[in-house]
Amino acid sequence: KLISHQREPIAKKIYQQIGGSSPILKNTIAQAKRLEKTLNEKTLNSFKVFSCMRYWNPRSENVVALVKKFQPAKILLIPLYPQFSTTTTLSSISDWTDCAEKQNLVIPTKALCCYPDDPGLILSMAQLIKKGLKQAKGGKIKLLLSAHGLPENKIKKGDPYQWQVEQTVEGIMTKLKNENLDFIISYQSRVGPLKWIGPSTDEVIIKYSKEKKGIVIVPVAFVSEHSETLVELDIEYKKLAEKNGCSFYKRVPALGIEEYFIKG
Repeated sequence: KLISHQREPIAKKIYQQIGGSSPILKNTIAQAKRLEKTLNEKTLNSFKVFSCMRYWNPRSENVVALVKKFQPAKILLIPLYPQFSTTTTLSSISDWTDCAEKQNLVIPTKALCCYPDDPGLILSMAQLIKKGLKQAKGGKIKLLLSAHGLPENKIKKGDPYQWQVEQTVEGIMTKLKNENLDFIISYQSRVGPLKWIGPSTDEVIIKYSKEKKGIVIVPVAFVSEHSETLVELDIEYKKLAEKNGCSFYKRVPALGIEEYFIKG
């Protein structure tokens, strides 16, 4: 409650910049519909895909009730976090499990852990980056692959998030090997007094902007557009780059309903 109270004024200002609300639910529903259509192309009406949010409606308790009413033979939980973290993936799966137990949902259930190096994910990201690079003006370009940050103590306790982000980037750069790109992994959205993994995206942007390099920035751990892409990357970091002399700033879109991502 304390954190919510402190964050509320900040969050309001953030969402005012993108029309008063996040598009993440709309994005997620679009992904669910496209996935359902793709799954049912070969086996007609065998699959039903439900959207479920961790911190907004429809929450697990609501979707558990819908699934229980639907009565499928099996349930597969698909986290929209490509890289596993206890703070995101595990939290979401645990929330579902708790709600399922409370509502006595006893249908066989499995969960995907993660898919940081999935060929479809990698190919879609590489294609989006290539489109972004084509729009870049002449001169030296620095490719920033930015992921959401995590407190360093989580990694030290064994959270695999950071090395899975590195797996994703390794796959992307293998696909882009002919582009001869200068790239770096960075981490954004740092909050609170704890030491977070780095380098931080804002510090990296300042460094390369002062060197008069162009920046192409990629949300490498987000599959949907939301405040961290539309405000942090598109508005705040762009201003930071321009303030420090960046010659060109381009943000690559999130995956959304990219064909190979959905197929993956």
